[in-house]
Amino acid sequence: MKLSVIVITKNEAAHIGDCLDSVAFADEIIVLDSGSMDDTCEIARARGARVAIAPDWPGFGRQKNRALDLATGDWVLSIDADERVTPELARAIQKALEAPAAQGYRIARLSNFCGRWIRHSGWWPDYVVRLFRRDAGRFTDAAVHEHVEVRGCTDTLSGHFLHYPYASLEVFIDKINRYSTEAARGAFERGRRTTVLGPFGHGFWTFARHYVLRRGFLDGWQGLVLAGMAGTGSFYRYVKLYWLGRESRRS
Repeated sequence: MKLSVIVITKNEAAHIGDCLDSVAFADEIIVLDSGSMDDTCEIARARGARVAIAPDWPGFGRQKNRALDLATGDWVLSIDADERVTPELARAIQKALEAPAAQGYRIARLSNFCGRWIRHSGWWPDYVVRLFRRDAGRFTDAAVHEHVEVRGCTDTLSGHFLHYPYASLEVFIDKINRYSTEAARGAFERGRRTTVLGPFGHGFWTFARHYVLRRGFLDGWQGLVLAGMAGTGSFYRYVKLYWLGRESRRS
């Protein structure tokens, strides 16, 4: 079974080399770049990847489907630039492809935040479907929080990705701002609306869910920060949704 790895990138020079090194066992590696201003594309080509450039940014789901359309393998592994395939996971992938028992496979992600591997806070095991038959899987068109929809049964692989999502707190804050904007716009287009009090209720509940119900308090000070940032992201999302609704009523 031929395996294609797909990665979408923009300004990922700090990550892409280690990412692609971890999937060197694949038959084909495709990088779809969104106009990086750093050495992302050069580093990817040096690792043997086939690099394509996208002329625009349609959102995460559609961009990943563009990368998927470039793949030629029987199976596809989708990986983000800030993720790494561990040796254990690589062996599990290769074994699964020897005699596939499903059309797609879920893989756990172990994420690092400020030097700590986060095992609570809703961050672990964080299963995501990332390995699937090319003719049986497709990403949703969601601008953010996209996922693979598989026609057929799915199973779970042993092993996990290592995930390094935030190089700094500034990167985390910037991502919250960008994602909340796209999430609010998507919710508004689906007909969602909120009141002026909605952001406060959603923000508080999100903080409580992450810190208490998902036991973020067991992740030390990093867990407290993550819960606070999750609550902030929810607050931003609903403030922006309220603002979009207010503007639409005024126009």
